[in-house]
Amino acid sequence: MSASDPAQPVQQASPRRAGLRYRLYRVLEPADGGSWTSRIFDVMLVVLIVANVTAIILESFDQLFAAYAPFFHWFEFVSVLLFTVEYLLRLATADFLYPDSGPIRSRLRWMFSSAGLIDLIAILPFYVPLLIAFDLRFLRMVRILRLLRILKLKRYSRSLQLIGEIVNDRKEELLVTVFLNAILMVIASTFMYYLENEAQPEHFPNVMATMWWAVSTLTTVGYGDVYPITGMGKIFAAIIAVIGIGFVALPTGILSAAFIERIHRGPLDQADDGDAAAPPLTHCPHCGGSLREPHTHSRVD
Repeated sequence: MSASDPAQPVQQASPRRAGLRYRLYRVLEPADGGSWTSRIFDVMLVVLIVANVTAIILESFDQLFAAYAPFFHWFEFVSVLLFTVEYLLRLATADFLYPDSGPIRSRLRWMFSSAGLIDLIAILPFYVPLLIAFDLRFLRMVRILRLLRILKLKRYSRSLQLIGEIVNDRKEELLVTVFLNAILMVIASTFMYYLENEAQPEHFPNVMATMWWAVSTLTTVGYGDVYPITGMGKIFAAIIAVIGIGFVALPTGILSAAFIERIHRGPLDQADDGDAAAPPLTHCPHCGGSLREPHTHSRVD
């Protein structure tokens, strides 16, 4: 038997480790007709995410939090521990998600993908206060980021994946509409300030404060706490309200058209960042060897 024979025991160590990691990767990725182990893992993770969001909501009730504070703290600790293990395992198997990239580049690519960043944000609020001392008010704001754990559900929802892809496909058009709305807001705030400042200095003290009126008017919300009382102010407010209907509706129209176009195109495509279904099989599930090259894998019992 030649030294290059892949079936020799001396060359089984590395494929065995790769095979174990590949099987772990298949469990971590959302099941799409895959093994029952992957399906169970998906269900457990979804339940954990929903339970975390529920706990955050229940913590807002002072009486509940005071009565069950130890439970909330322990539940948070266990959740962060599980999410941390998941993050590290996904990082360790990122080379299977991006088989065309090297070991280091594939992991960096996953870390800065949308899924990687969401997973990191899910655990950061727990570790940051342990490493750096913050003001209590800032610490409370950091803990609010725990709510973003609900975004982890995107990995298991085809609908959320579809919305994310549509926003990414139309990001340039959406940025243009945001820029146009920002310009209109500045113009409306400036004009209304000069029209209403003398009549209502307490409600329109400066252009920045007047932007609150501009936002509520352009979005057609109209809270009614700030409104013009002069004749020119009312006329200008009416014009801005009519213009705002069209400008603010532009992003909605862009997303609606893109959504209909994508539905007509057929099934959801596989996402490039690993958020959609797992990519086609490229490595042997037994030894981890490449299936694209001959004689590079062998069964490991």
